[in-house]
Amino acid sequence: MAGGPYWPAPTGAPTRPRPAARRPDPNPSPGPRPRSKADAPLSAAPSRSPVTTTRGGGGRRLVPPAASGGGGGGGGGRGGGEMSGWLKALAYGAGGVAVAGLAALVALQERLVYVPVLPGLARAYPITPARLRLSYEDVWLRAADGVRLHSWFIRHPPSCRGPTILFFQENAGNIAHRLEFVRLMMQRLQCNVFMLSYRGYGESDGYPSQKGITYDAQAALDHLAQRKDIDTSRIVIFGRSLGGAVGAVLARNNPDKVAALILENTFTSILDMAGIMLPFLRWFIGGSSSKGPKLLNCVVRSPWSTLDIVGEVEQPILFLSGLQDELVPPSHMKMLYEKAVEHNRNCRFVDFPSGMHMDTWMSGGDRYWRAIQLFLDQYAPEVQSRDASFKSEIAEDDEAAD
Repeated sequence: MAGGPYWPAPTGAPTRPRPAARRPDPNPSPGPRPRSKADAPLSAAPSRSPVTTTRGGGGRRLVPPAASGGGGGGGGGRGGGEMSGWLKALAYGAGGVAVAGLAALVALQERLVYVPVLPGLARAYPITPARLRLSYEDVWLRAADGVRLHSWFIRHPPSCRGPTILFFQENAGNIAHRLEFVRLMMQRLQCNVFMLSYRGYGESDGYPSQKGITYDAQAALDHLAQRKDIDTSRIVIFGRSLGGAVGAVLARNNPDKVAALILENTFTSILDMAGIMLPFLRWFIGGSSSKGPKLLNCVVRSPWSTLDIVGEVEQPILFLSGLQDELVPPSHMKMLYEKAVEHNRNCRFVDFPSGMHMDTWMSGGDRYWRAIQLFLDQYAPEVQSRDASFKSEIAEDDEAAD
């Protein structure tokens, strides 16, 4: 065998290669006398730690237990301890990251829910209604907590005294970004439109929150209810996405001032949306429609639980749902409708197969506007509405579209 002779070690004893024999030096030089065993330093004592042998290119070599991954009972215990330490460190690290992440969500949740300024754009209005040749007035309001609010009242020509739509926008951008939609709404529905800038949005002061925006919406409705140039019996709330949640609360709180409510692509709650946008939160945050322990619901400051509110709305409700909504699952709108009809017979649901979150009004075309017009004719009429039911009219439109 290459590398010299080899003898197997006795069972249970460490193995050692046999040292090569030394040749006598023909010219020995004087030197210190050899030490006896009694003179040997303690550090020179042979190690009792087990060793293993491995075959190398030139024969067998000694490998300490730590390097070989094996060893006796003492070495294995130290390896297990080191592994346990790593696992504990990993667990503590993961826990620390989770806690830090949740702390950031708690601290920054308003910035996730409310986005007054779109990335790359200024907070100021890019245009005013005048740009679209709409007759309007700037209206400044004070919320119940003193915050100064800005809004636009866009008036339809006085020759037509139609309903007044109190419009509540989505969570991102400002009311100027909705002017094209409002222009078409006024043209198709022959109505006035009141557009409110939530606190912290557009030219309104303050910072957005659920409590604050609820105050803002109430201030806008109170203003409309005392105007002399509109038919105050025909005030209709229209809310899209977050605006639907705002509108549902306002309608529930004011059954004597609001004639009807229109919801478009609205969520069941921000709690449910948190689990959709951030799936790892699904088992910790959720609304009444979700499962899980919901341990962190208490830290959400803007839950906007529309599913719990809509069942308490007394006024007629029109639900407009885009089935291709990429942000709010269409199932949310269906759940809202099913909750509402448990106690409210004057509810209508219309879906649009190609409607997405922001463009249902464009993809829905004439059918979209006709659905709203029929709803207004029936539940916010200037005169007695026609005998034909809303459902039969919509069914006729569907057949014509096919």
